[in-house]
Amino acid sequence: MSSEQLEIGFSEDVLSEDEQHFVLAHGTSTIQLHRQDCMEFLDSLDEASVDVVITSPPYNLGTSYLSYDDTMPREEYLRWLRAWGEKVSRVLAPQGSLFFNIGSKPSDPWVAIQAAATLTGADSLSELHKGNLLQLQNTIHWVKSISLDPENLGQSVDIKETISVGHYKPINSERFVNDVHEYLFHFTKHGNVKLDRLGVGVPYQDKSNTTRWKSAGKDRRCRGNNWFVPYETIQSRDSERPHPATFPVQLAEWALRLHGADKIRQVYDPFMGLGSTAMACLNLGLNCLGSELDEVYFRVACQRLKTASVSERKVEVNCE
Repeated sequence: MSSEQLEIGFSEDVLSEDEQHFVLAHGTSTIQLHRQDCMEFLDSLDEASVDVVITSPPYNLGTSYLSYDDTMPREEYLRWLRAWGEKVSRVLAPQGSLFFNIGSKPSDPWVAIQAAATLTGADSLSELHKGNLLQLQNTIHWVKSISLDPENLGQSVDIKETISVGHYKPINSERFVNDVHEYLFHFTKHGNVKLDRLGVGVPYQDKSNTTRWKSAGKDRRCRGNNWFVPYETIQSRDSERPHPATFPVQLAEWALRLHGADKIRQVYDPFMGLGSTAMACLNLGLNCLGSELDEVYFRVACQRLKTASVSERKVEVNCE
């Protein structure tokens, strides 16, 4: 195996077929990306070696990925997901967290629930709490767009008319409303992992709470499980966000902060996509592993990281 300093860009002729690894050391972060099937990569990891897994797998909704066919029969998809969950459970630390992002669509609303149920390892819906694989500790709703009416905001907010913020893909239908949220399921091994709830806390709107309750002394409360995290505004999806189902860096950052960034040794994203989890780890000074099969997504993820690390960076690509 040879190692060389390599400039990685968006041009398709830059990344050759034998370049499968990207390593970036910046500050306290070491980011290692691998162009490899996550099932194989998971087998290479030591047991209980990962503190947090953040990922978004294929949704099984017919999403148009560049090189993956997202039309697997549902039962086959769930069997594959169960096998994946077993591998994740093996590498997850005893007090580790899996943040599992998945969406659905109005005409197929159950896939996200089916996926979450499958990851528990339970044999039936009535025994989800007895699953022997992973326990669902929290259900977080990633809200992409929201409309706020002035009469619901209270007198302290000076808004005269309804405001709408965020981005979503409109649905042209007489039956369905626009789908503006996805799930971020938080799994742990036993459902008892202590979290840093104020790591993503928000100030009290009523400041009298800070003197009324001892627990509110720092003017900070738990954000809850509705997280409004909009996509960044872009001009060209093909060039700026070529992946059809990526999540914002901020969503991954909040998940890491909720778990407790100060107790994280290793993060892993099995379906890395454009590298949002790795970007979040770079921002927080955490170590991250990522795996991605698609050549284009892998290349864009490498470029994003390299661009974000504007100084004191060491970029290595290991070529087999």
